Amino acid sequence: MKKLIFSLMAFITVASLSSCGYNSSVTKDEKVKAQWGEVENQYQRRSDLIPNLVNSVKGAANFEKETLTQVIEARAKATSIQVDPNKLTQENIQKFQGAQGQISQALGRLMVVSERYPELKANQNFLELQAQLEGTENRITVARKDFNVSVQDYNTNIRTFPNNLFAGMFGFQQKGSFAAEAGANKAPKVEF
Repeated sequence: MKKLIFSLMAFITVASLSSCGYNSSVTKDEKVKAQWGEVENQYQRRSDLIPNLVNSVKGAANFEKETLTQVIEARAKATSIQVDPNKLTQENIQKFQGAQGQISQALGRLMVVSERYPELKANQNFLELQAQLEGTENRITVARKDFNVSVQDYNTNIRTFPNNLFAGMFGFQQKGSFAAEAGANKAPKVEF
C-alpha cells in the first residue's frame, strides 16, 4: 500500500512539475542556445571572408597598410572571444559584441579608404567580396534579432508565475541579449 501511495505521489509530482513550466523552460533554453549558434555561425562567416578581402586589397598599389592591419587585428581579437551557450550573461554578450564591433568599424574604414583607389573598385574579386560582406552583415542582423526574440521569450517564461517558483530551483537563469552599441542613438556626422 505504501508503495502505491509513494508511486502515486511521485507521478503527481512529476506531472505538476511538467505543468509548472519545466519542460517549456528547457525547450526555450535550447532554442536560445540554437539561436546563439546561428549568431556565431554568421560572425564566423564574416570572419572567414576577411582574409580573402585583405588579400584582394593588398594587391592595390599604395594601399594604406595601417587600415589592413587594423582589420587583421580586429579579426584576431574577435575570433579569440568565445561565449559558452550555457553562460549567455549580459556581460559575456557585451564582450563578444564589443570585439565584433571593432571588426565592423575596421571594415567600415577599409571600405571608405577603398573608395580612393579606382583600380581596387574595378577589381572583380574585391567587388564580389564586398557584396558577400554586405550580405553577411544583413544575416548577422537577422541572427541577432532572432536571438533577442528567443531570449525575450525564455526570460519571460522563467519570470512568469508559476514558472518563476521552479526556475531558480532547476537552475534556469535570465539570459543576456544584444543591445545597441554606445552612441548608436546619435546620427553620424557627414561632411563633404
